[in-house]
Amino acid sequence: MTQKKSFYFYITLLFFAIGFQQSYSQVYRFRTSGFSVLEKNENGKWGKWSELGLVNIAVTLDTDKNRIVVYSQNIQLYNILVYQPESESESDLVYSFSCKDNDGVDCTVSIITRKMQKNRKQLYITYPDHVIVYNIFAM
Repeated sequence: MTQKKSFYFYITLLFFAIGFQQSYSQVYRFRTSGFSVLEKNENGKWGKWSELGLVNIAVTLDTDKNRIVVYSQNIQLYNILVYQPESESESDLVYSFSCKDNDGVDCTVSIITRKMQKNRKQLYITYPDHVIVYNIFAM
């Protein structure tokens, strides 16, 4: 191949690669309708879920930027490190992500569809000592 043909070949290949990558990148937008928190006590045992608090905030899953953002009063940013395999049971469809939060702390963020509850969706943010759950719906 001559240098000119080689140059055009690589430029064309570059455009195809960029176009292919962008076709799989998406932003998913959700709104929350409520949240609850579960914490471990001093003995390391899980307590009870807090009362469901009503909250209407935006949540985005941006696969192009590999992040999940919860637009609460203090913005919660979760950088996705690993897209875990989808899991499905009779009752749930689960998409989980291994993440680091704003402070660099490891956590798991999961979007769960409750199939036996009219496909209700929930966002779980799981840390070793507490879990935050938001009821969400697609926008």
